[in-house]
Amino acid sequence: MPTFDASYLLELARKKSVDSRSELAATVSDLFSGDENILSDRERSLMYEIIHRIVKDAEMEIRKVISSRLADREDAPLDLIEVLANDSIDVAYPILTESTVLRDQNLIEVVRTRTLEHQMAVSIRNSISEDLSEALVATKDERVIRSLLQNGNASISQATMEYLVEQSERVDSFQEPILRRDELKPDMAKRMYMWVSAALRKYIVEKCDLDQADIDDLIENVMVETLDEALGSSGNGAKSVRLAEELKKEGRVSTDLMIRALQDGEVRFFVDMMAQAAGLRNELVMRFLLEPGGEGLSVACRSLNLSDYEFQRIYSLSQKARRSKDDKQEEDVADVVKFYRQVSKEAASEVVKRWRRDSSYLSALRDLNVI
Repeated sequence: MPTFDASYLLELARKKSVDSRSELAATVSDLFSGDENILSDRERSLMYEIIHRIVKDAEMEIRKVISSRLADREDAPLDLIEVLANDSIDVAYPILTESTVLRDQNLIEVVRTRTLEHQMAVSIRNSISEDLSEALVATKDERVIRSLLQNGNASISQATMEYLVEQSERVDSFQEPILRRDELKPDMAKRMYMWVSAALRKYIVEKCDLDQADIDDLIENVMVETLDEALGSSGNGAKSVRLAEELKKEGRVSTDLMIRALQDGEVRFFVDMMAQAAGLRNELVMRFLLEPGGEGLSVACRSLNLSDYEFQRIYSLSQKARRSKDDKQEEDVADVVKFYRQVSKEAASEVVKRWRRDSSYLSALRDLNVI
């Protein structure tokens, strides 16, 4: 352990050579890494002053060492810690993740003005206030927000949670970490139920102790309203149903015709033909069309013995049909096609029979172990 020689350190600080600055920084670092009582209050204050004087001109490796030594010190001067926090991320990282000297206003300024790497470092701090969480969410960077949501030590206000719940319809990666947050209220979870995957819908039911039948009715009603809004209100619905019924009687409902209807934007006609072909209620087919996971549509199509390619075409076109606002990029269909291949025609037919008898939707899928 080096001894504290203020005169010698000040002499090194006055010199401009790289060697002298490096020696000074190394000595300062060693002094702070040892016994807390080795320096008096006056000596420690002088040490901080010397560090502040040389830190901006020191080499990167020296600044990194200084930063790592001061990150966990509660007595470090705020102005010095601010300098380190706004340095390059290699220097700033330990300060941003560990230092308790920084206050919310300091951290919020870093989040607003520095790089993505600085924002990510702030998002994993051991303590994050509601105001700081709001600033991180305001970056609108999915990686930063997801990191924040995964941080159990972060506090998130109800207003910010409301915003993130709405965003989770567009950003799938937000969904699971949001559902695991203590701040999530049951009414928020119900809203998310409309657009998350089947596995997460099951998680919502279990976490919030929701009644499955009530939830299914709620979601189905909302989805029907959403589809009606997307298609517009007109008298063409009854005509579409009658046409689908006539085609069914004549044996002319075909996969090609259903695909062509989706290609032409005739979503209601597709729904009516699919309902006739599978023997299901139109409302249930509407729900299949609007859900993001594609499980219901997969089972209905498998019961009709559609090929992988035909199902992929229907699924891709249906996804385009269900997006009206804040469209996200077209989803990768690999996962849903993989699911489609795993469901046998026999299992799918059993599920469809259940759907014909009652309105139970998810329970039929779960009971037959196809999700």
